[in-house]
Amino acid sequence: MNLISLSPVDLSLAALLVLALAGFSWWLRLGMERRLLVAALRTTVQLLLIGVILKALFEHVQLAWVTLTALVMLAIAGREVMARQQRRFAGWRGYGLGVFAMFVSAFAVALLALLVIIGNRPWYQPQYAIPLLGMLLGNTMNGIALGLDRLTTGAWQQRAVIETRLMLGQTANEAIADMRWEAMRVGMIPIVNAMAAAGVVSLPGMMTGQILAGAAPFEAVKYQILIMFLITAGTGFGTMVAVWRGASDLFDERERLRLERLVGGKS
Repeated sequence: MNLISLSPVDLSLAALLVLALAGFSWWLRLGMERRLLVAALRTTVQLLLIGVILKALFEHVQLAWVTLTALVMLAIAGREVMARQQRRFAGWRGYGLGVFAMFVSAFAVALLALLVIIGNRPWYQPQYAIPLLGMLLGNTMNGIALGLDRLTTGAWQQRAVIETRLMLGQTANEAIADMRWEAMRVGMIPIVNAMAAAGVVSLPGMMTGQILAGAAPFEAVKYQILIMFLITAGTGFGTMVAVWRGASDLFDERERLRLERLVGGKS
């Protein structure tokens, strides 16, 4: 493959664009300059670190190391799900909810793709397993965070409505059904938009990367279609699991609304 190597100077020129954006944010008093710079620094450090890790994994293909890397990615994704919500479940309940939903969706879809669809040998070849799981976790994480945020915010804002429904004889499942439905819908909007725009508005990242690396365009397209379908399934099922479980956790065993389980909430 005819891959053009990038020098530190090339990356520095791109970094200047982020610095310029931070400067304009400061000038316009948007308050985003610190977040931009911290995010840019995190991106640089994290990607350089994963580059070192992947190099080692590619040279020493072992299931134990691939599994450990995948679990670390899952653990960090669980933390990011919590960090992006305005109102979230307190303590381990909130963290475990995101991790569980991503485990039963992104991990299951990744295993299906590696074992059945791609069929590489060994199936845990890090060249395929880690990038695939990373794309699935990243998109599933966003869907779950959006869905749970809409669910908890909606329940907090409409707590009087929910409690009125409960007093009128509805079950907890019935009282929060419309908010749960809306939360699932919101969580799946980004991936639906991404699929609808793929190829006509945007060229997705994996396909672009393969083409830049010299792969045949049609082969890159086939892989991108596969990835889009896998990401959609992982995001959709993960969002459904997280929102459904989250809606149940808003009530106790006697079907009473318990908003004190949310950070900043109260009974």
